[in-house]
Amino acid sequence: MKKINIIVASLVLATGIVGCDNQLDITNPNNQTSLEFGSTDSELEEAMVACYNRIRLEGTFARVGYTMDAVRGDEVWNASQIWYLPYDNLNAAPTDEIGNQWIWRDCYEVINRTNFVLYKTPESSASDEKKNQFNGQAYFLRGLAYYTLVTYQQSVPLITSYEEYVNAIDGKEQSTIDECFDLIESDFKNAMELLPSRNEGGQWAQGRATCGAAAGYYARALMFRHKFSEALTVLKDIIDGKYGSYKLMDDYGDNCKEGTAYENNDESLFEVQFMDYGTSGTIEEWTPVNRSINATQQHAVESNYGPYGFGSWADLAASPWLYQLFKSESSSKGINGSSIDPRLYWTLNTYEADYGDYNMVYQTKITSSPASNSSNGGISIAKCTNSRNNLYNTITCGLRCGNNLRLMRYSDVLLRAAECENEVNGPTQQAIDWINQVRNRAGLANLNLSDFNDADKLFEQIANVERPKEFGCENGRGIDLIRWGFFYDSERFAQISQHSCWKSTPAEASTEQLTTSTADDYSYKYYVKGHEYFPIALSTLNANTKLVGNSANKDIDNSTWFFGNGWKVRPVVNLSK
Repeated sequence: MKKINIIVASLVLATGIVGCDNQLDITNPNNQTSLEFGSTDSELEEAMVACYNRIRLEGTFARVGYTMDAVRGDEVWNASQIWYLPYDNLNAAPTDEIGNQWIWRDCYEVINRTNFVLYKTPESSASDEKKNQFNGQAYFLRGLAYYTLVTYQQSVPLITSYEEYVNAIDGKEQSTIDECFDLIESDFKNAMELLPSRNEGGQWAQGRATCGAAAGYYARALMFRHKFSEALTVLKDIIDGKYGSYKLMDDYGDNCKEGTAYENNDESLFEVQFMDYGTSGTIEEWTPVNRSINATQQHAVESNYGPYGFGSWADLAASPWLYQLFKSESSSKGINGSSIDPRLYWTLNTYEADYGDYNMVYQTKITSSPASNSSNGGISIAKCTNSRNNLYNTITCGLRCGNNLRLMRYSDVLLRAAECENEVNGPTQQAIDWINQVRNRAGLANLNLSDFNDADKLFEQIANVERPKEFGCENGRGIDLIRWGFFYDSERFAQISQHSCWKSTPAEASTEQLTTSTADDYSYKYYVKGHEYFPIALSTLNANTKLVGNSANKDIDNSTWFFGNGWKVRPVVNLSK
């Protein structure tokens, strides 16, 4: 009996030890690897949020990733004559890393994280519906990152799987621009087919990528390679509500205001989400290295655009051409009952007598237009800032503005649809009607089809009147100039050179009409062929010997590529005749 008790006691002890071992054999949640993480719905959701987080870095859309395209356009110039100067002049050296390396670095951060989601989703325990949502968002954000990279730096390595990322980033060769756009189109098309519409409500109506956002960007990608017929089909589907319900806001200013009452509104296809004034952290997260749970989660575009007298860095100013464009037509819906296009008020910080008590900038009533830069003057930019919203009276430089950056609005769908219709069918009443929707919101008179006898004239109206007034100082104008071929035609290049003229008039904003002979200078005077794209940074080239650089690294004229595709540059048309 004693021996049996000993045996039983031994078995109980052994069982206890085994059971104890099993209970202690657990994974430390604070010491997971990327291979262990992402197997559940909640973990994939965390990974997805991390993907969105990276489009709020300086090199994506928190500052230079957004403003670098504006400064290469013809309606914005570098008023500081320091920070953005080589990118305004389009002659940047590969040793200058502001736009060359930072955009590259931060876009690949997004690409790496979205590749992780695409890698982990198939084997996760998430439902099929959730898998579609995760994959669709990852495709959209990866497509957005590559679209940004390629429109800035022409041709880049395509890294499409998480497994290859670590090794590939050190030694992956560049793909051609066409191979890059093949992937971009594929990513947006996949996202368009997988994602719900904003009509689903909840998070899909409050800043997540939707099928409507993907469709809009798919059309943009198609138009870059002049696939106008295909793009027109997609744009018509958006207008017809296939990808969700969109409409123009009655008040243009609603697209320029901070706060839940205005952001992610009925006109917004996609915007980058930033924390509202007074609700964010205190630590500025400029790069992927600066990870903080107390990050500001705001942007610094305001610090570049706002007037120096109110605390900004005042790096960028608007061209007099854009100002004169706004003043060229009378509006029935002007601020304070004026006859001035209301979009001027929300785009530029100018004093207009007709505004009356609405002449307010950062809670201050102004009696003259505040200069952008105290040394070089220039017209201060209101777009993407809170200057007209009067939430505060002083700009705090850095990542401190919470005004969401609207990357695509329904007005862009309408004007792109009109452009594609014109390219495919010539001037039609349908194209005119789409344009008039945008004009009517601004209180401008209808265009008449009879005034446009050919496609060249209607294109001129869209390219150099409608689009700059609707999207002035927003990200996208530089991309338009490239896809239209304006750098590859002498008459078009002379035209955009005149648009970019400016005068150095310290302490005031020069709004007078200028030409290349009356201006102090103009942006494209120093343009080096091939530099409509930005060079790949020398440090990046040195880190990956398989990279060969792009047209800006080699000063190569891209007109051969452009015209070799069978594309044409529409001639300059005098709209006054």
